[in-house]
Amino acid sequence: MQYSSALLETLITELTRLPGVGRKSAQRIAFYLLRVTEGDSKRLAQAILDLKAKVVDCEVCGNVTETQPCGLCADSRRDPAILCVVEQPMDVLALERTGEFRGRYHVLKGALSPVDGIGPDQLNLTGLVRRVKEGGVTEVIVATNPTAQGEATALYIARILQSSPHLKITRIARGVPMGSDLEFSDQVTLARALSGRKEI
Repeated sequence: MQYSSALLETLITELTRLPGVGRKSAQRIAFYLLRVTEGDSKRLAQAILDLKAKVVDCEVCGNVTETQPCGLCADSRRDPAILCVVEQPMDVLALERTGEFRGRYHVLKGALSPVDGIGPDQLNLTGLVRRVKEGGVTEVIVATNPTAQGEATALYIARILQSSPHLKITRIARGVPMGSDLEFSDQVTLARALSGRKEI
């Protein structure tokens, strides 16, 4: 016997597929959406459609953008000699909130994880090597997450870039707890991790 709307149940099921959204949260969101105006619902739906249609990867750094290159790569006030390597675009947002970093970014779109079938070819490592070889980069800050996968990725990056002359390769300091993600770290912790980075 059906005790609620099949359409409502479909929405709840779809919402539970979002990261961090369990069934109870999905139910709350679904009932909230039932109460908002049709205009609010249409704006939300349009925002999702626009996101999927217009947001792409920056062809320089791999961050998400609507323009090529992205705003961070195009900003002439940022130092092109320092590259900060992160796993995901969310990490760029986290580091930008600190207001401490004024260089450029490189987004890998993941971390090495042989168990999950993620090897070097699945990451944006070719682009990183190309950017370093093009010249002008004096420091690469490896800001992968302090997890087993992030550490393995950091060591791999250090290995593939070690032959580059006059290049300093550093790792963000241990202000970020082992096993956590950058996106969940507070601004002060991230700022300290950046300023206390160590050479790999």
